[in-house]
Amino acid sequence: MKQLVTLALATGLCLSCATGAGAIDFQAKGQWYMGFIGGQSSLVSRARDNGRYQKADGRDKFYAEQRIRLQIDAVASESLSGTVYFEIGNTRWGHAASGGALGADAKMVEVKRAYVDWAVPDTDLSFRMGIQALTFPNAACGSAIADDDAAGVSFSWKFSENASLIGMWARPLNDNYTSIGEAGTGNDKNNFLDNFDLFMLGVPLAFDGVEVTPWVMYGLVGQNAFREHPHYALDYTMSAFYSDRWMHRWGTDAAGNPVELNGFGRKGKAWTSAFWAGLPVKLTLWDPLSIEFDVNYGYVEGVGRGTIMRSDGRQRRYDTRREGWLAKALVEYKMDWGVLGLFGWYGSGDDGNPSNGSERMPSVSPCAWFTSFFGGGNLDWPSNGYFTERNLSLSGTWGIGAQIRDVSFVDDLKHTFRVAWWGGTNSPKMAKYASGPARFDSNWGEASYTANEPEVYLTTSDGLLEFNLVNSYKMYDNFEVNFELGYVVNFVDQSTWRKANNFSSSAFSKQDAWKAQLIFAYTF
Repeated sequence: MKQLVTLALATGLCLSCATGAGAIDFQAKGQWYMGFIGGQSSLVSRARDNGRYQKADGRDKFYAEQRIRLQIDAVASESLSGTVYFEIGNTRWGHAASGGALGADAKMVEVKRAYVDWAVPDTDLSFRMGIQALTFPNAACGSAIADDDAAGVSFSWKFSENASLIGMWARPLNDNYTSIGEAGTGNDKNNFLDNFDLFMLGVPLAFDGVEVTPWVMYGLVGQNAFREHPHYALDYTMSAFYSDRWMHRWGTDAAGNPVELNGFGRKGKAWTSAFWAGLPVKLTLWDPLSIEFDVNYGYVEGVGRGTIMRSDGRQRRYDTRREGWLAKALVEYKMDWGVLGLFGWYGSGDDGNPSNGSERMPSVSPCAWFTSFFGGGNLDWPSNGYFTERNLSLSGTWGIGAQIRDVSFVDDLKHTFRVAWWGGTNSPKMAKYASGPARFDSNWGEASYTANEPEVYLTTSDGLLEFNLVNSYKMYDNFEVNFELGYVVNFVDQSTWRKANNFSSSAFSKQDAWKAQLIFAYTF
């Protein structure tokens, strides 16, 4: 019966297309990923809890996962088309909630993107409306501001041979806030002032061997857009966006006693302004030499002041204002046997004084992928955010690295090797306000591998040395076997982080991190 219903629906769809104003050309794209990964990603082996040492990381060291993506384009003409992009997964084998347990009946089909493209007749002006890629102009390995999916309207207008105008209005958040305890009292504020809107304009300029895209963006944040509440599953505090995620947030109850705050925002300010600007540049004038660099600036208006607790029990006022910048660059030289590359970045860091706000650049949902252990520089394999992190902010860090990519000694087999040093630009004084350095472990402070905590918080006393080796074998035209090895040498300064404001951080043992993953990727 189920097969008959499916056949009837498909027949109806075909008939509706055939009887429409014109023929529709359906095009399909997709990827099937099957992955197996093992390793040790926590940088802490043991931490003291309630007076005794315990293992800091109790998670599994091996995962088997899969992810399927399918894109269908309904193309009426060069001026009109519609796209729907489905994702099934990420499914961890044996995991009930993600659809991988016995029976495999979890509802895991997600709409990743769904939009329509159309052009104004007899012009070079085109629009895209719907859930689409929220990716701002960038160079040198990904956007430091945002690279994700969101609902909105974007446009492109080519007004000369060398120049265009692009723009977007995006609404990443709206109507998700529930006014707990106020419903039915006359103060029901469900979905009130909880929208987060972005307005971007850019001017792509393209000449022989030179591409430059200056752009600016204004953000409007409602006072309830990022507030936490128990009836909404996703935590939209976004550590990369606001400056207080890495600090213990404290307020006072009716009796004047200090309590930790669960929400963010204050009722006296309806809207908060944010601003970003970027200048990505790509130079290919001196082939086979190519140079890319990207400069970004970000600012989020403060929404008031709060009180944080230091590790010694003393309280101090802090400001929620956040402002910073980030620069990154990539230089590559193509050889007959591979591509040599140098890359680096530098982001402003906190100055040690929380009362004047944070000096790290804010972001929305960044995706920087210079490396493939702490970044998504390989196949962007999820592994539940444990061994790699797609949404990675470089704010408050600096780094330099070298790579040799696409080296081949055997037909259809390529190798890429990277080495990179990660350093921090935050003052060591900030450790006394923080739960712990990021990328440690969720059981040891706030530094967990989750999509909503994408930052690596390092001080000027800390360092990490990362190695990547990626091997890709093209078995068929559409089938790749990808094997990756990664290792991170831990140079985090223990004397600095023993001052961290966390119950277990006064004593811990650090360790190196490593991973090995094997992915079978079918794409078409």
